[in-house]
Amino acid sequence: MSGIPESTAPATTASEGLNNRHMRRILASSFLGSAVEYYDFLLYATAAAVVFNHVFFTGLGPGLAAFASFGTLAAGYVARPLGGVLFGHFGDRLGRKKVLVVSMLTMGLATTLIGLLPPTSQLGAAAPVLLVTLRIVQGLAVGGEWGGAMTIALEHAPGGRRGFAASFANMGAPAGALLATVAVGLCTLLPEDDFLRWGWRIPFLFSMVLVLIGLFIRLKVTESPLFTRFEAEAKERRLPIVEVLTGHGRQVVVGLLAGISMFTLAGMATVWAVNVAVANGADKTGVLNSKAAAALVMLVTTIVSARVCDRLGRKPVMVTGVLGAMAFAYPLLLLVESGSVLGFTVAVMGAQALQGIVFGPYAAFLAELFPTRIRFTGASLCFQGASTLGAGFTPAIAAGLVVAGGGGMALLGAVWVGVLAVCLVAILAAKEGRSRDLG
Repeated sequence: MSGIPESTAPATTASEGLNNRHMRRILASSFLGSAVEYYDFLLYATAAAVVFNHVFFTGLGPGLAAFASFGTLAAGYVARPLGGVLFGHFGDRLGRKKVLVVSMLTMGLATTLIGLLPPTSQLGAAAPVLLVTLRIVQGLAVGGEWGGAMTIALEHAPGGRRGFAASFANMGAPAGALLATVAVGLCTLLPEDDFLRWGWRIPFLFSMVLVLIGLFIRLKVTESPLFTRFEAEAKERRLPIVEVLTGHGRQVVVGLLAGISMFTLAGMATVWAVNVAVANGADKTGVLNSKAAAALVMLVTTIVSARVCDRLGRKPVMVTGVLGAMAFAYPLLLLVESGSVLGFTVAVMGAQALQGIVFGPYAAFLAELFPTRIRFTGASLCFQGASTLGAGFTPAIAAGLVVAGGGGMALLGAVWVGVLAVCLVAILAAKEGRSRDLG
């Protein structure tokens, strides 16, 4: 694409492959750190669908309580691009590793405090206000995590394996979602009163244990060799975000739209659909178990598509996933509306499989849009912005479109397919980056 400087030097690598000890440690750090961050972030999403409307938004009626709960969910997504810019600024100036440690500690603290937050019945109006505040802190932290985890893995990897290496940051998302859903699902086995009073808090408090494990591995990772090469230049620049927006605007738009395609799948299938299925009579535990299984399916398809994109290119794989999402949009809505666990299972597994197809190449696709000096900031802005627009607001927008459509799914389906079509055009408009040297 225009505006992307091409490097004439060979790509810097830490090894000739991904199997040496140091590279395995880097990939493990990228995966585990991202998994812990997304465990925390998506744990909130699950709780927003099945818990918070009963604990923090009581007295509003089922519809308004669900809307308010999803609204706090969206607050975290709004903060993600801000976190990407904030952490990206320091990651592009001071190094990838340092900001990754700070982002993980920030996320763990916010999640633990949510687990300790008294309900509205005890704390009054301060409870939902504090909940939103902590959710915003979560959003800032996860906004910085993905960009750092992705760039440090990609910039250590050999050129022919960049797509697979970068995807380890993406693999952490379904792994974290799986762990979060299983944790909440196990707690739903408690009597309903116990679950709503204290059981839902256990997964949030468990976050700090996961953070300590992630930090143990992350502290042993070395700085990106590509960043080290440009470190002196990086410290001279004041605002990487200014260069991203003024010199790479087209890349930002393409990166945003490409990501929205898969994040609408996440918002629809793993948040909105959970609420709708349970409201229509589906067993809560069965729905959460299906969601956990679907996260595993997404993890597998993410791995496969990441490997394939190193051979065929980023665009062909992502286009396949978006076309599949367009074809599956209406069936998914009808399956969720059925109110059966089986219908929800088919819907969420199909959606997560398609999301994984796009998700696998997406990290490398974004990284190859930007040069090293602004890669952390540029890629983070696109990824987190797409997450905010595609997943953060999707549940609330979907609920509004169903109401506007008289309770039916036709209007929602039409809007969703239209959004996916725009995303498809953006991906097709991008240049393939698989063979581009990083500079």
